[in-house]
Amino acid sequence: MSELKIYLDKDIDTELIKTKKIAIIGFGSQGYGQGMNLVDSGCNVVFGLRQGGKSDIKARDYGLKTMAIADAVKWADIVQILIPDEVQAKVYKEEIEPNLREGQYLMFSHGFNIHYGFIKAPEGVKVIMVAPKAPGHTVRSEYTAGKGVPALVAGDDKELALSYASAIGSGRAGIIETTFKEETETDLFGEQAVLCGGCDALIKTAFETLIEAGYSPYMAYFEVCHELKLIVDLIYEGGIEDMHYSVSNNAEYGDYTRGGRVIDTDTKQRMKKILAEIQDGSYAKEFMDEFTSGGDKFKELRKASEGHLIEKVGSEIRSSFQWGKGKLIDKDRN
Repeated sequence: MSELKIYLDKDIDTELIKTKKIAIIGFGSQGYGQGMNLVDSGCNVVFGLRQGGKSDIKARDYGLKTMAIADAVKWADIVQILIPDEVQAKVYKEEIEPNLREGQYLMFSHGFNIHYGFIKAPEGVKVIMVAPKAPGHTVRSEYTAGKGVPALVAGDDKELALSYASAIGSGRAGIIETTFKEETETDLFGEQAVLCGGCDALIKTAFETLIEAGYSPYMAYFEVCHELKLIVDLIYEGGIEDMHYSVSNNAEYGDYTRGGRVIDTDTKQRMKKILAEIQDGSYAKEFMDEFTSGGDKFKELRKASEGHLIEKVGSEIRSSFQWGKGKLIDKDRN
């Protein structure tokens, strides 16, 4: 295992990014979080948005400067593309690429479109990546709290990427150098096998198992969903062994003796198959084909997930307790 190098603000030329004009393309979660932090850090930022559209109006309401995407690209030194993965290539081809010039930087916060070749930078345009390891709203909330979220950097200009990462607050937490390939493939695998896909499936399957055995859906929700955050927080703060220290001996013994029966060697083989589909590009093709054809399957899957009993029960429980009354994010769909 190679030695881990973590960059902090003290290791970075924090003024470098302030010499560049930055066009943020998009004002979703990451566009909002990163863009607002850059502005507050004293950077020269414009948001490239469809003029008069919902995001444009929202950005202007925050007092931010916006331009049409093509104009923002012409104006900028750095073009940071923070629109959804499935539309990046189309917007790039139509509005960004024709307006790029030699000496500019094309920037991303996820390597998907670059790694799989859906976007190719023209000669003379450098490509860099800063990938904060948190949703955009967390990037913003941690920054305003005087902290930051860790980030990964990659590409053709490490010093500039580090300076940008510092301006969004990541130099307060820690920045690690990676590659587009490594970031993309590990990010997709983490989302599919654990963070979203694996976790989602595990929670719903356990919930259904308790319901089918005759237990109250409210008890099932608390035991397999609500308490998960408490366990993950312990792991986040101190690792798996610190979590074991905090839970009962009964829970720890059950972990050692039953966990491997739920997630076993067959599960690992299926994970390897998922990883292989990420590595060979077949998942990327499937994803892009789905949205190119209208996204009907995606919409069906989303509807089914939103209609699951655990969502109804969870909503009822959260609305009945003080900790569940705050709405954390704007859930408007694109």
